[in-house]
Amino acid sequence: MVSEARAGRIARRIQEELSVVLLMEASDPRLEGAFVTDVSVDRELAFASVYLSAVEGAERSEEILDGMRSASGFLRSTLAKRIDLRTFPRLRFYWDPTPENADRIDRLIASLHEDPDEKDSPE
Repeated sequence: MVSEARAGRIARRIQEELSVVLLMEASDPRLEGAFVTDVSVDRELAFASVYLSAVEGAERSEEILDGMRSASGFLRSTLAKRIDLRTFPRLRFYWDPTPENADRIDRLIASLHEDPDEKDSPE
């Protein structure tokens, strides 16, 4: 078992390296536009939970998650070569709706700040 601080450092390193691999080395077209929003590692280092999102939003979530699951062996072996751990955690992938939710909230707030006269005036 590792300390929470060490697990956090390992998670951040996995996130950084996985982001680079997705950007530079992944050739699966299903993974285009995907980005890693967060990684958490359990204290036994058995599993790394990888949270993903995309610019297009949830409409591509299944496609991206399927692509990540099919590439998990390649990703795990690539990450294991870059991050020195005795055993590398197995990767689990989840969709993260946070960026989409934040964008929706931003639009709602912006609509509240709009001048009501601007909506009615023709341009």
